[in-house]
Amino acid sequence: MKFDISKLQGALHEVLKIKKYDTAGGISHFGAICLNQIPGQPDSIKGNKARGIFWTKPDHTGKEAKRDTAINESEYTEFIKEYEKTYFKEVYEKLSSKFKLGRVRILLKEPRSTLSWHRDPEPRLHVPIITNPGSIMVIEEVAKHLPADGSAWITNNTKYHNAFNGGEENRVHLVACVLDYKFN
Repeated sequence: MKFDISKLQGALHEVLKIKKYDTAGGISHFGAICLNQIPGQPDSIKGNKARGIFWTKPDHTGKEAKRDTAINESEYTEFIKEYEKTYFKEVYEKLSSKFKLGRVRILLKEPRSTLSWHRDPEPRLHVPIITNPGSIMVIEEVAKHLPADGSAWITNNTKYHNAFNGGEENRVHLVACVLDYKFN
């Protein structure tokens, strides 16, 4: 599945005129803009709901800890009206025709920052919009740069992973929770 990268970047510019990134209650180096919500519930995309539940191993013991609260991803079916005239609406419709989606977000990873080592409840579909050679996703022991060329990538985020941006510009991906995808 391929999308027009110049249209994606244009849509990002349009959305950023309307909304700033949500920092999920002040989480450093985290930024999200939700493109869909629970119908009629604008609070379903604010604060920790922009981030969602995940598990991490926070210390040397390796014991797993749950962070944040569970989200019923299947309830996120309403595309946000303010963004309907952007290319993201077309992308959302195409992705929704192929996959059962949960939240669809624009995620920011600022320069010289990283996510924690964690796992999520479901796979993710990434469409890189802005990236640089220092932006790498690591799933278990495999590291991969996802280029901003319009490609869509399904990543197994149910395994421990992180993403880091070692570059000097923002890394921005459209990221969708995929609820019906099974890895072989």
